Amino acid sequence: MKRSGAKQQRSSCPVSIALEALGDTWTLLIIRDLMFKGRKTFKEFLEAEEGIASNILTDRLQRLEALAIIAKRQDPNDSRKLDYRLTKIGIDLAPTLLEMILWSAKHFKTGAPPEILDQMINQRRAFLIQVRKTWKRRQDV
Repeated sequence: MKRSGAKQQRSSCPVSIALEALGDTWTLLIIRDLMFKGRKTFKEFLEAEEGIASNILTDRLQRLEALAIIAKRQDPNDSRKLDYRLTKIGIDLAPTLLEMILWSAKHFKTGAPPEILDQMINQRRAFLIQVRKTWKRRQDV
């Protein structure tokens, strides 16, 4: 299903649309945390090394939810907590994030583990399949 997003788009250009949805530092880091680091709660996002402010985190989570990139639900163990999860639209960003990681590691010094980079480069398809399997398991919990 094609989405127009939570607000009026500046243009119909695919790059512009993607930047409107994802074009700030925090949005992609939240998606990274959900996809690769297994974070799922507000508190876990706040504890990420980049140090997002709580008001910015609240705004980005609301925006991602409005765009159907993430969904939230009550924690099954503690109804006072919310868990955030990537939707199908969100997990479809996996190849894009993988390419961003590889580009950064190629051109800059990063903290990406060499063995993971090697998997991403030499076993790209298998790596992405595993990311989707992990996502699927998290959806079923």
